[in-house]
Amino acid sequence: MEINELLKTEIINTGKLSITIGDILNATVILIAAYISIRVLSALITHSFVRKSKSDGRHISIIKLLKYFIWILAIILTLQSLGIDITFLIASSAALLVGIGLGLQNVFKDFISGITLLFEGTIKVNDIVDVDGMVVQVNEISLRTSKVTTREDNVVIIPNHKFIEDKIVNWTNNMLPTRFKINVGVDYSSDVDLVEKSLIECALSHKDVLNDNNYSPSVRLMDFGSSSIDFQLIFYSYNLFRIEKVKSQIRFEIARTFKEQHIIIPFNQLVIHQTKADNS
Repeated sequence: MEINELLKTEIINTGKLSITIGDILNATVILIAAYISIRVLSALITHSFVRKSKSDGRHISIIKLLKYFIWILAIILTLQSLGIDITFLIASSAALLVGIGLGLQNVFKDFISGITLLFEGTIKVNDIVDVDGMVVQVNEISLRTSKVTTREDNVVIIPNHKFIEDKIVNWTNNMLPTRFKINVGVDYSSDVDLVEKSLIECALSHKDVLNDNNYSPSVRLMDFGSSSIDFQLIFYSYNLFRIEKVKSQIRFEIARTFKEQHIIIPFNQLVIHQTKADNS
């Protein structure tokens, strides 16, 4: 009886609202149960994806949605256990919610977009995407914003509606290797066959360049320019995110090889003819 009387001891009593020690304990149990449930379910989901060798980041999105759902449910149950009428709170603040909704339209748009991304899974953590004129790698997808990293290793926060409303290229969804190009011009005195051979050897010297029947490097003679014969080196690679580094390293190799082979890379020259003024 003493325990029951202790649990029924009122801590707060405003007339309309009465909260006892038992209510506080019930609310605490609900919150602890929610926390434990999230930890256990997150571990089970992660273990399931690891066991299936799926490392596409989809499980992170599922865990986030699960966290949001459990915490919302836990907060509602906690308020009810404290004797707080949820429907009364919502009804009494309807006008305020309308005003807030009008002022936070973009926030709600990002919120809905975040839920859409997490449910559809069209863009996942670790995906490489082209968004807003940038090629980035997705680090985290939250309800309102997503955290991405650019090729310059800058962390950028992007509103989620950008992924829904704008045209997005998801390079990770492309199961085939991607084709890349490097343009280079040589002097007209150069042996074009030697240039072609040298460019292909430079491409194959890099570990990230593929070399098989369907995806081997090739060279095109693009044009006869005003001061150079213009070639284009075409190669394939899976290294999408750091491809600019790959292309830079291949260019270094081209410069070294051309120097050894005495292949000249010309530069534009401007010749000015000056006529002697007539003094008569």
